[in-house]
Order: sequence, then C-alpha cells, then structure tokens
Amino acid sequence: MPKPLFIYKKSCSTCRRAKSFLVETAGEGSFDERELGKAPMTTEELDLLIGQHDYKLFLNSRNELFRTRKMKEHPPTRSDAVKLMAHEPNLIKRPLLVRGQRVVYGFDEEGFRALMAKGSRP
Repeated sequence: MPKPLFIYKKSCSTCRRAKSFLVETAGEGSFDERELGKAPMTTEELDLLIGQHDYKLFLNSRNELFRTRKMKEHPPTRSDAVKLMAHEPNLIKRPLLVRGQRVVYGFDEEGFRALMAKGSRP
C-alpha cells in the first residue's frame, strides 16, 4: 500500500505540529508530503481527493472567505467548492492525511495513528 500523503501549509502552526507528530510517531520518510504553498492542488486533483467524501468536510471554516460568504449557512455546490479551493488554497481544511480513500481532516492524533497503522500491517 502506498505511503500516506500529508497535505499542509508551511505557514500553518497546526500543520507544523501535525508534521512533527507524524515524524515522532511514525518516523521520517513514513509519509509523502505536499505543501500547498509550493504545489497548489488543481480542480481535478481536488475532485479526485474528495471522491465520495462530503466535500464540505474539506472546507476550512476558519477561512475568511468561508465566513464572509457564509458558507456554513449557504454552502457552495460541490463544483463551486472545488473551484474555490483550487483558486484559494487557504480554503482547504488542513492538514489532511490521506491514504487510499481514507482521509483525516485537521490534526487528529488518534486519526493520524490509526491511518498510519493501517499501512504497517500486511
């Protein structure tokens, strides 16, 4: 099974804590990384990443655009959300830890441990 993919922003303090946690618990090189500031996601990549998941889980509710557009009360369509996240990477909830079709949204230590452990078994 491929390594988990850790999607983050370098400027995000929660992402930095999450990455440190992954390195401490799973070891350097135990996951692949994608830094959104250096490698933003395209609409196609986001659409694939979201897959059958609820796209609203990928929206960063702490983002200014999320608040000013009142996305909690009036969520965009999936298509519009994907386009907005591709254009505005800060709108993507982060960090994300992805392995296959499993996704952990935000920094959840137990979720990270469980997802990392899934790949360590035959």
